Amino acid sequence: MVYNIKNSRENKIADKLKRNITLDYISTFITNLNMQSSIWVLYLAYCGLNLAQIGLVEGIYHATSIVFEIPSGAVADLLGRKKSMILSRVCIAISCVIMLFARSFWFFALSFVIQALGNNLNSGSEEALVYDSMKYAGQEEHYMRVCGRLNMIIEVSQGIATVAGGILAEFSYFWCYSACVVIVVLALIPVIWMVEAPYADTENSLKSVREVVTFHFKTCYEVLRSDRRILDIIVYYSAVFAAETVLFFYSQQYFYELGYNKIQISLIMLVVGGVSCAGAVMSERIYQKFGKKTALIGTLVIAASFLGYGFQNIMIAIAALVMAGFSNSVLYPVQSELLNSLIPSAQRATLISVNSMFFSIGMILLFPLAGVLADRWGLTAIFVAIGLVLTAFILCWDFLGKRK
Repeated sequence: MVYNIKNSRENKIADKLKRNITLDYISTFITNLNMQSSIWVLYLAYCGLNLAQIGLVEGIYHATSIVFEIPSGAVADLLGRKKSMILSRVCIAISCVIMLFARSFWFFALSFVIQALGNNLNSGSEEALVYDSMKYAGQEEHYMRVCGRLNMIIEVSQGIATVAGGILAEFSYFWCYSACVVIVVLALIPVIWMVEAPYADTENSLKSVREVVTFHFKTCYEVLRSDRRILDIIVYYSAVFAAETVLFFYSQQYFYELGYNKIQISLIMLVVGGVSCAGAVMSERIYQKFGKKTALIGTLVIAASFLGYGFQNIMIAIAALVMAGFSNSVLYPVQSELLNSLIPSAQRATLISVNSMFFSIGMILLFPLAGVLADRWGLTAIFVAIGLVLTAFILCWDFLGKRK
């Protein structure tokens, strides 16, 4: 009888944890309706910032990410992933309000700092909550499929946000950012309904935040040192994803300089989002077919996309951006699955945050530099240069990997 009661209790917990997946789908959809991601480069340019300053603001965002990424992951492991996700959305709402009224570089920088903190609090927490919920329910083998669906939802939601943001921004940036605040608040509701997944040991629950941060730094260092595969995955994908992000965001300004208005640019981004959505859905099947070659093929396509801008043809540029978006969406679930299969549960949120930290380092180095050089030589030349460097990096990494 005692066994049956225990079994029944565990089944109820498992059912609640399975519900976390559905709630995360809903939260992810609402969160990514946030329209600022599709127009912030244009908005800052409208407010008088040049590409170098825009790049610097983005660099400040990622510098903040580096400072808070691992501590925020440790806080999530200590206090709970759900609480961390709630705090995340509060920070992003505050950031949107500041963007709405900011009129100087430093206020924009402050907004990006708070937004980075919000994203830090969510990045490792959400992924860790989903994976550990599935692990407790005995469904972790389906994680890549769930990750692919989440990426599909992100692409669909961002596609809607891109068009809506372009239309609203064409008439009023004020209403665009006001809508962003409302959307972030709505995204809190499904998170509040989630339940925490069991993951931490009782020793860590009795430690202070400072002690846990120190403990996780040491543990992460030991895990990275003991398993070189984790570090290799993080470094390789971070470099590629950072490059693709630069292409995506600066393409807004690229198309604007060619004379396209915000609505037309939003429609281009919608096409990119639609194809990226297909990439997220097909990720698992593509990986099953090509295996480890998926990384090499996908990253080379992204590098080739940069080079496509060198033809200075609008249709080729759009096709290149579409291919880059598709490949990026295929690669993200692959990296996530590879990492999560190697990471211990107790340090999952923290090590995922380490992954985000490496991505931030790539963005700090690449985004401001691209902005400064683009002000001097133009975006086309910079895109081609990044494409050449990225191609060399990918081929060298593949060559060295085969020699190990």
